[in-house]
Amino acid sequence: MTSPFDIEDGTYVVLVNAENQHSLWPHAVEVPAGWSVVCGPTGRSSCLEYVSTHWADLRPRSLLAELNN
Repeated sequence: MTSPFDIEDGTYVVLVNAENQHSLWPHAVEVPAGWSVVCGPTGRSSCLEYVSTHWADLRPRSLLAELNN
């Protein structure tokens, strides 16, 4: 059985948490607490494109705030 996270032609969403970390997530799987949908549902490649466009700095939001103080 294939994991829902590995289905190339599946339907996905992009999640984001309070630290501005992003995650590719299968649309059929419940969104975990602390995460919100910011893109989708759509195809895997569209979600990955969204992530690469909107999550350029992989450092957590709290670290960036600390560095800017």
